[in-house]
Amino acid sequence: MINLKLAILDMYKGAPNQGMRNIHEIVDGYADDHGIRLEKKVFDVRGKNECPGLEYDAYISTGGPGSPIDAEGWEEEWKNLMESIIDFNSKSESSKKYVFLICHSFQLMCHHFRLAHVSKRRTESFGIFPMHPTFAGRKNKYTGQLPDPFYAVDSRLYQVVKPDSRALHNMGARILAIEKERTYVPLERATMAIQFTPEIVGTQFHPEADPDGMLYYMRNEEKKQVIINNYGQEKYDRMITRLQDPDMIALTQKKMIPVFLDEVLHVNYKEVLTA
Repeated sequence: MINLKLAILDMYKGAPNQGMRNIHEIVDGYADDHGIRLEKKVFDVRGKNECPGLEYDAYISTGGPGSPIDAEGWEEEWKNLMESIIDFNSKSESSKKYVFLICHSFQLMCHHFRLAHVSKRRTESFGIFPMHPTFAGRKNKYTGQLPDPFYAVDSRLYQVVKPDSRALHNMGARILAIEKERTYVPLERATMAIQFTPEIVGTQFHPEADPDGMLYYMRNEEKKQVIINNYGQEKYDRMITRLQDPDMIALTQKKMIPVFLDEVLHVNYKEVLTA
């Protein structure tokens, strides 16, 4: 039996969230479906300054609140881990370390490697929005399986824009998806997904979000009123409709992180799978 070692890097700093539950449900369900033994450990990166070493097969680094560009002190260990993983992968031929970066972690990666401009938005983005695969994204294993546009939960106060083509080229990175075009807003479209290296991928949206959990959250009367007060009844109703469409965030949730885990198994455990 395959023993898959997974580190979950909790970037929520103790803030209430749905992301951790979503991630656990996805990876536990994947392990059950594929008959693998999952050895996972959560590291409270921002709250307790915990960070793993290179002893894991895969790493999922979550979203979280606050600024990805204002240093708080814990970032150095996280950045050192990313650099160590990249260095390990460049030297190892027999096995690779895989990383999936979500929202805050994605922004932090772009800022650290100076791949794009990371800045605060004028207003918070919150909702279920269309994302568009790029030319590279349509051929990529993550976004190539999704329609154009595909839909995902977007919840962020910061943005990744103005990608540096030279820095991306030097890293071997490819932009996989960008946000919807808004002809009525004179602002650049944000970069929403990047294949940083063959083993490291990230999204500025939340691919882990599940429709049932979001519906439960949004139908709570207190939360419902907050959303309506901040964004309006029309947007609330549109989000409820999109959550119930199986071709929207449910499809994105089924494709992104499971494909990541497929890749980990197919590269690191190919001999076991074909035995």
